[in-house]
Amino acid sequence: MTINKTLIALALGLALAACSNKEQAADAATDAAATATEAQAAADAAAATGAATADAAQTSADAAAQAADAAATAATDAAAAPTAAAADAAADTAAAAADTAEAAKDTAEEAKK
Repeated sequence: MTINKTLIALALGLALAACSNKEQAADAATDAAATATEAQAAADAAAATGAATADAAQTSADAAAQAADAAATAATDAAAAPTAAAADAAADTAAAAADTAEAAKDTAEEAKK
């Protein structure tokens, strides 16, 4: 009976880890999408003021949008991952894409100044 309980506990632990990775990936995708929206707002503001750096701001906003798309794809991959390791890798990819989106947003905001 003890072995059965151990196996059940192990299975539950793996399931919880996979759920955590899926949630982490979904959160990263949500953050990346919000960041891309902020980057586009910065690019729009740069264009509205006629800033010479408006093109650079738009390029950064586009990069943020691409990173948000990558994060969303990674979140989908995490949700469909057959193993905890695959879900973890996809969650890491989503987090990295969210970081890329944040950096692109920062660049867009700097360009609008």
